[in-house]
Amino acid sequence: MTSRREFLAAVPAALALPAVLHAAESPKLKKAVKYGMIRVPGTPTDKFKLLKKLGFQGVEIDSPSNLNLAEVVAARDATGIIVHGVIDSVHWRDTLSDPNPEVRAKGLAALNQALKDAKTVGADTVLLVPGVVKGDVTYEQCWERSTAEVKKAIPVADKLGVKIAIEVVWNNFITKPEQLVGYVDQFKTPTVGAYFDISNMIKYGVPPATWIRQLGPRMLKFDFKAYSIEKAKAEKKEYAGFQVGIGEGSEDWPEVRKALAEVGYHGWATSEVAGGDEKWLADVAARMDKVLGLE
Repeated sequence: MTSRREFLAAVPAALALPAVLHAAESPKLKKAVKYGMIRVPGTPTDKFKLLKKLGFQGVEIDSPSNLNLAEVVAARDATGIIVHGVIDSVHWRDTLSDPNPEVRAKGLAALNQALKDAKTVGADTVLLVPGVVKGDVTYEQCWERSTAEVKKAIPVADKLGVKIAIEVVWNNFITKPEQLVGYVDQFKTPTVGAYFDISNMIKYGVPPATWIRQLGPRMLKFDFKAYSIEKAKAEKKEYAGFQVGIGEGSEDWPEVRKALAEVGYHGWATSEVAGGDEKWLADVAARMDKVLGLE
């Protein structure tokens, strides 16, 4: 039997339970954009000031790029906009899966430099497309070669305190969540994780929320645009599916947010759409607020 004192002591906790459940259904997300989306003239500080004005909190930059990293750091310090990630910008060209070992070596050198650039600007991840399956590269070869090269970069990443985030794209490689889980887990280190692009994977048929639940703590970050299965089918062109605005695609955002909360994801949500001026970016920010539940 429960005593009256025990019952009364339990009442406040019971009353608080709905609030706890509500909090669990609402992941804490921070809005960011890719630097190339900021199509306004000016210095990095000018661009970061605009991001702050529009309610963004962070940005990702490319490496290599024509940016002066000292100016980026100064812009970060002046505005409070965080450079949360760096994108390896040559991973499609100098792939870690190329049959030519010299090309793979160039790709590894670029990855190592991206890790160093991330350290310089205070970013904690480098986004990496690990390889491309194509005519002269089988799935198995892409897996084996890219794995070997990523392993070489892990000591550099560990020393710098930056993680390697494997992104899913249309590279004919990782198209199922269990494949990404297996790829990440084989390294047996938290230094390698997943960068999940919610919209890229729509066409493969597995709901984004399922990916998120299977990835769990492996998911370091995510980005998105929008992908409409209906538009792709109507125009009979797969890429046509991307020709819709954020919030107009086939993504089930309420279920995505629920899955993010379930796995305990609280971090960056980065949009990856065409760039534009202040009016365009303001619209992007509003659309992000709506799908992310930040309104």
